[in-house]
Amino acid sequence: MKPTTFCTIIMALLILGCRNAPSSSETSTTLVEVPPASVGMSAARLAKIETMLQDAVTTGEIPGAVALITRKGKIVLHKSFGMADNASQKEMTENAIFRIASQSKAITATAVMMLWEEGKFRLDDPISKYIPEFKDPQVLDTFNEADSSYTTIPADKEISIRHLLTHTSGLGYGVIDGDPRIKKIYAKAGVTDLFTTKNISIEESIKKLAPLPLHHNPGEKFTYSEGLDVMGYFIEIVSGMPFNTFLRNRIFDPLGMDDTWFYLPEDKSERLVSVQQPTEDSWERYPVTFYDTDYPIKGAKRFFSSGAGLSSTAKDYATFLQMYLNEGSYKGVRILSPTTIRSIMGDQMGISLSNDRFYYGLAFGVYTKKGQDLGGAGSEGTFDWGGYFNTQYFADPEEEVIGILMKQTQNKWDENTGWKFRQMTFAAIEE
Repeated sequence: MKPTTFCTIIMALLILGCRNAPSSSETSTTLVEVPPASVGMSAARLAKIETMLQDAVTTGEIPGAVALITRKGKIVLHKSFGMADNASQKEMTENAIFRIASQSKAITATAVMMLWEEGKFRLDDPISKYIPEFKDPQVLDTFNEADSSYTTIPADKEISIRHLLTHTSGLGYGVIDGDPRIKKIYAKAGVTDLFTTKNISIEESIKKLAPLPLHHNPGEKFTYSEGLDVMGYFIEIVSGMPFNTFLRNRIFDPLGMDDTWFYLPEDKSERLVSVQQPTEDSWERYPVTFYDTDYPIKGAKRFFSSGAGLSSTAKDYATFLQMYLNEGSYKGVRILSPTTIRSIMGDQMGISLSNDRFYYGLAFGVYTKKGQDLGGAGSEGTFDWGGYFNTQYFADPEEEVIGILMKQTQNKWDENTGWKFRQMTFAAIEE
């Protein structure tokens, strides 16, 4: 064989190998623990975060927590602190399962956008095209306190899928709504707002919700709502399968999120952290109120609340966020296109929130340059949200940082671990 021919063959094989090799994002971002210095993080400063959280447990500020921080696709901190249940002295573990409540919304929005990529609908389609009960929406006009009756005026436009994803539809949030009139209207109609052990489906609840009056005209402003719960039922219609099955088949199993469920399998239920509230000198389990906190492990197990119903671990949720930092893929599994990720992170409303510090995209709150410059939140483009039971997450694409802090508390709104954790995480970056 001539040398030139041999060199040509070798070159062709090298080129073919490069073309077929997995991308760097597929090989370098598996979430395994590494020394912090290897990814430009300070071990000493991360240790200060551990001390802060342990002190918060010791002083009774929180009953327990799990913290997880990643940089460049590697875990640099994953620790548990305190108790998962104080009454039984059950210690917190790193693989503890938490009710993530509104952290479910980003997963639901991701599922919506997966179907959008398949050409199933347009974002500005009216939702009534798929759920006819939403046709001809009405805005609340007058309200009678005596019997919760009301009058309405026609909305100036139909509710679109984009409105529902961005909390600009005008829908309310029932029992946690800021307007007491909407609370009473939703309660009277029998809408299930968050999660339940009762024997009801999301279809049944959404059809009760659809004819109820709106806060305001669609697209007019941001009002946190049950829009993502509507999207769960929408996914069932468009995909032709139950919502929980869609998430399992299309997101959870492909990403290896084996601990993320609406209702926990029996072999995982022991890892569920109790929701607790403070007493004078300790913490106790939160009682049954308008919901039963044991919903993930008992009851009819039919209501797949796409806005608030999932439970998960810090590691599973970090996997989901890492997929976003990888522009839509994780370990060779593509969930979304990078072009779709850019749309999800874009300003969909033209409505800035919290004094222009952030806006809402299609799945997350996204920080602006002003939010970055004020300090403590991350770089411009950092995206985040949290959950009703005191869970939080943030992901910074520029610094390739993810932070997750999981707790399960109620009636304790003055604790400071959340902002400290985030601020101290970014302060631990060295290069």
